[in-house]
Amino acid sequence: MERRKQAFEAAAAKRQQGVTQKPKRGVAQPLKIVEYTNTPVIQPNRSRLKKNRLILPDQQDYFADVYRMLRTKVLQSMRQNNWNTLGITSANPNEGKTVTTINLALSLAKELNQTVLLVDFDLRRPSIHHYFGLDYEVGLSDYIAGKVDIEDVFVNPGVERLVLLPGREPIYNSSETLSSPQLLALIDDVKTRYADRIVLFDLPPLLLDDALSMAPFIDAFLLVIEDGVTDEEDLLNAKKMLADVNIIGSILNKSEHLPKNYDKYYV
Repeated sequence: MERRKQAFEAAAAKRQQGVTQKPKRGVAQPLKIVEYTNTPVIQPNRSRLKKNRLILPDQQDYFADVYRMLRTKVLQSMRQNNWNTLGITSANPNEGKTVTTINLALSLAKELNQTVLLVDFDLRRPSIHHYFGLDYEVGLSDYIAGKVDIEDVFVNPGVERLVLLPGREPIYNSSETLSSPQLLALIDDVKTRYADRIVLFDLPPLLLDDALSMAPFIDAFLLVIEDGVTDEEDLLNAKKMLADVNIIGSILNKSEHLPKNYDKYYV
């Protein structure tokens, strides 16, 4: 843990030489027109988004309203504490954390006061690019392998104010990779490059991977719980693991107690 902190502090000090102090969140800043001059824009297929339970850009229904409420609560907590990074995790795989993370990012991007970067840090099981249906030639694994620059990995999925940092190939030594100086320098860069940016990290499940290795470098965590699947023991273990980090809340996913005429996809 000490080695990770030293590497992160060294990277932060290096960037700080050329970076002015970022303004506090919650203070109104002049809005900028977002132009993706270097970041490639790939338009996703609407039917693919709908199939994967992602919010469409013009969607106005119960699903979109739920994520607007989540967005409001998340923004209130983050602005109150001057935070700009949020890690989303769950106790176990397949409890809905990735869909929750993507839909929160889509909802945040509709709010005009910030841009959003969505980072796929579930290194063993990268999947964000699959949810968007992106047939993208490079990903975070290629950057880590030294094949491309980080600028070559960013992609805009056809949504204003949203940029993705997708994974591609699985990285099986994920614990070591997450604590490497290269990744810590990357985290520092995405945190500090833009003052009005919120960074969401789709993290590994707590009870299977070393998601907590990211805890010193992420402002707060959001825990996704699957109704009727996440058992009490796993929930208590997850709570213990998150005891020393900032938790802004938890999401009860796939609840049975829902309005009529809707599918079983809810937050």
